[in-house]
Amino acid sequence: MKAEALVFAAVAVFFAITTTVYAWFSLEPAGSAALLVSFLMSALISFFCWTQYVRRGRRPQDRSDAAIHEGAGPLEFFSPRSYYPVLTALGTAVIGLGVTYGLWLFILGVGVLAPGIAGFVFQHHDRGT
Repeated sequence: MKAEALVFAAVAVFFAITTTVYAWFSLEPAGSAALLVSFLMSALISFFCWTQYVRRGRRPQDRSDAAIHEGAGPLEFFSPRSYYPVLTALGTAVIGLGVTYGLWLFILGVGVLAPGIAGFVFQHHDRGT
């Protein structure tokens, strides 16, 4: 994950420089905001990859002398079936329509989205780590 962290850090630095130059020479705030959000998102991904590298160390994919069997085995736990992604997607779509058509639809979308997110968070809360 170290290589990925450095790549995204370089992307974050690029967006930081671009945001600064664009904001300095342009009077239009939407482009500056979009570039700033791009910088923040790439910096977040870089931070995540770096913390995973610090926690877990080098992966077999990062070493040139690693054998294929070293990367075998279970990686993480993935839910075998869940309806919460569908509920979350439906809530997000209704929120998007609510932005266009009115506050009542937006509030309805939040009411659909909230159980979807809560389901994601607490679906396997009793599973040991």
